[in-house]
Amino acid sequence: MEQPALEVRSKKLIEVDGRQFKDLNGNGQLDPYEDWRLNPAERAADLVGRMTVDEKVGLMLINSRFTGYQTDADAPKSHDGILDEREIEAGTSIFATRRVYPTTETIQRMHLRHFILRENESPSRVAAWNNAMNEVCEETRLGIPCITASNSRNENGEMVFGMNDAVGIFSTFPATMGLSAAVLGDQADGGDASLIDGFAAAVRREWTATGLRKGYMYMADVVTDPRWQRIYGTFGESPELVSDIIARLVQGLQGDELGPDSLSTTIKHFPGGGPRENGFDPHYAEGKWNCYPTPGSLDDYHMPPFRAGVKAASFMPYYSAPSIKKSVVQPIGGEDVPYEETGFAFNHYFLEHVLRERMGFAGYVNSDSGITDNMCWGVEDLSRPERFAKAVMSGTDIIADTNNIEDLKTAIDNNWISMARVDQACQRLLIEMFALGLFDAKTYVDAAAADQVVAESPGWALATEAHRKSLVVLKNSGSTLPLAAGATVYVEVFHKNPEQAATKTAQAREEAAGVGVTVAEDASAADAVVLLLDPQSGDYFNATPGLLELTLCENKPLTALNGDAYTETTIANLDRFRQIAGDARARGAKVVVSVNVSLPWILDDVEPLADALVAGFSTFYGPQFEVLTGAQPAHGKLPITLPASEAVIAVDADGVCVSPNDVPGYAKEQYMPDGLTYAYVDSDGNTYRLGHGLRY
Repeated sequence: MEQPALEVRSKKLIEVDGRQFKDLNGNGQLDPYEDWRLNPAERAADLVGRMTVDEKVGLMLINSRFTGYQTDADAPKSHDGILDEREIEAGTSIFATRRVYPTTETIQRMHLRHFILRENESPSRVAAWNNAMNEVCEETRLGIPCITASNSRNENGEMVFGMNDAVGIFSTFPATMGLSAAVLGDQADGGDASLIDGFAAAVRREWTATGLRKGYMYMADVVTDPRWQRIYGTFGESPELVSDIIARLVQGLQGDELGPDSLSTTIKHFPGGGPRENGFDPHYAEGKWNCYPTPGSLDDYHMPPFRAGVKAASFMPYYSAPSIKKSVVQPIGGEDVPYEETGFAFNHYFLEHVLRERMGFAGYVNSDSGITDNMCWGVEDLSRPERFAKAVMSGTDIIADTNNIEDLKTAIDNNWISMARVDQACQRLLIEMFALGLFDAKTYVDAAAADQVVAESPGWALATEAHRKSLVVLKNSGSTLPLAAGATVYVEVFHKNPEQAATKTAQAREEAAGVGVTVAEDASAADAVVLLLDPQSGDYFNATPGLLELTLCENKPLTALNGDAYTETTIANLDRFRQIAGDARARGAKVVVSVNVSLPWILDDVEPLADALVAGFSTFYGPQFEVLTGAQPAHGKLPITLPASEAVIAVDADGVCVSPNDVPGYAKEQYMPDGLTYAYVDSDGNTYRLGHGLRY
């Protein structure tokens, strides 16, 4: 075995048999966990045997961690301002229910080694921060390094905590559904999903250069309920496509097996977050249930992508719990599921029997954030120590977004968690760290080189291609597209927030001009108007008063679930939008409407106003205009089905939706009552079902 290049910053190197090793515990001799010639399992077993209970407790928690870069100048920091050494009161978010301690104290006294980075910093700064964190780790008794996780960072979109925590620093692709739209276009041309292979390779190269070694990604959830707020982060509604993509991502990010050049992946949200109860999300109590009203839906639609990703280093169970009353008996592999109405991180049957025994999963289970404080569905009546015990003894190995060492320790001290189970969890977690080389050559990265590595990544060119391919032409009346050569084009973006709309309009006009479009200052003087709609609806951290709104509306009167009246806006200044479109058509100018499909919007009030209608997925404006002008071919295909009307997703007084919540849009047709067709059909007769997309 080749000698790795080892670097220490406070401990020493020792030489044995002509090889160098890190003396991480400072005892002057080579211990098995320090011996890089041994396999990760052997090293992990040895290290677990040397750890105190307190060190094991810290290892079993992962918590969000601030850097020192974005704190006030006079805030306490260390390592030349890189590490945040503030003490922060509890209650800063729905996850931060406990006091946040300084970085050094968190590592050295509390023994945490897993952290989540949510800040959007340059590659060199992220790398320097990871290095500084590991310097603090190296100083500890056993010299156990830390590992940093992040939600995905390579897709375009507005910054949203927990989904798009960081945007635009790494090579920036369209949103995940845009990747699916591009892949479906490739497949329609006789190709395959190899675009995902290149995407994964770029992500892996860029992240590892910064010391980010663990991704909370990607979502293997299949879209079945159109009102689910998190559809934005999925790969759509096709179990076959999502399975193909997830398998390629696990292979591309990790490799054949986890190693020093791998990016460890956490596939989520097992066993699928798609079957919501009318869209409500389990970040809040109204969405606590997974509902399976359709025979066979769990195994047929929701489980396949998780089977495809079973070689991932870790799985994240969803907050939600399976509902007995709202479901029919579901078989998995011919065996009926015995429902336990607890969140999946507390669900022994799904974690131990389905995931490990039946699927053969060998990694570790990483809970979603906050399960012992807020999103503790099915175990609300238990104390916090009892919730820790229930999760860990049900098969969860690490609890996310908490530093609550006290309650986990209490559960262990009371023998509610066996020491054998604690050791098993710690060994699983350490195997990953050893395999990734974090104890050896990969503890520190070259921070000075990180910016250049990312800048030179092939991901940038591939991302440009993916943006072009992601645009889906839904409607093209009278061959409106491509726009005539030399045409003057008026451009305006509409958003829920008028200030955002103004900013995005300036950006869209600049990008349109950058690809050769002649942009008119006045709509009345343009040969064509391109109106870009970016609707927003709801917040996946908070329940809407009524059902999530999917129409494009402004100040729409609605009735809340409790009977109260309220109004909803998904797009501001819709009257202006209609006026511009109507005036343009009246004088013979073409109207092109682009809709950002972050949710399966109902377009019955918009499509009739458009000569051409296209769907983007946080697709950059420049590539959109390249397709609209014919400089690039129309390529993408819809990754989800767009509903025909509010009638096809109507919910009755008993909370039952007319179209089943657990079945993908393309398959809902067989369950619709007479007279209702689920997929939208436009004025040209195009059906906006999975796979639809026109070419020219």
